[in-house]
Amino acid sequence: MKLSTSWLIVSMLVFQPVRAVEQLQYEIVASYPHDPKAWTQGLFYNNGTLYESTGLYGQSSLRRVDLKTGRVLQNEALSDRYFAEGITLFKDKLYQLTWLANTGFIYNPKSFERIGSFKYFGEGWGLTHDSSHLILSDGTSVIRFIDPETMMTVRRINVRMDEEAMIDLNELEYIEGYIYANVWHENMILKIDPANGQVVGLLDLSELWPERPKDEGAVLNGIAYNAEKDVFYITGKFWAKLFEIRLKESTK
Repeated sequence: MKLSTSWLIVSMLVFQPVRAVEQLQYEIVASYPHDPKAWTQGLFYNNGTLYESTGLYGQSSLRRVDLKTGRVLQNEALSDRYFAEGITLFKDKLYQLTWLANTGFIYNPKSFERIGSFKYFGEGWGLTHDSSHLILSDGTSVIRFIDPETMMTVRRINVRMDEEAMIDLNELEYIEGYIYANVWHENMILKIDPANGQVVGLLDLSELWPERPKDEGAVLNGIAYNAEKDVFYITGKFWAKLFEIRLKESTK
């Protein structure tokens, strides 16, 4: 029996094995104090300093934090009408999302002076960037790539692990060509291919801090990266600790 070329191509696509999700391993390098009253929504590291966005109405803020002591060095409180979310630093501008107000703010990263604002559709959860776009999560399985000049969405990816949509994507960090994402109420971080939304790695952090608060809201949230040391800074909402971890090399 002869098989057509088109049938062969379709068969190869249908029966091609799904790429296995790598189980990422880590080691704890250090731990530092963290404000246990901080409802951590966004986190990033730059030039020796940790920047943090904290949420809740009436408690939302933008902060510059001393990494080793957890001391808040600079604080900008938001109006009580805003629930702050993700933050990122892109081309000398600091961007911050809010949850339900469809509004983001732009700051001078040194003075925290508010120098602009922007609008977006839907909820604001996590925020990071690649070399040319802001990258935003909204609590669904969708991640949006936004032109920072026009603030318009230019591309979307649907995040999936194999064929399952991964919802509740929260805090984001873009590291060496991949998006790392917290999942709300889950003790894991996803490593996502930004080209197609496929999850290629899974970091299980359920044993990172067994003594974490028992508060239902005190979930893992907050990913920052120090490229010089090749380490991650990880914390959570209302956590009294921030952990410095390093990923182990794959044994594959």
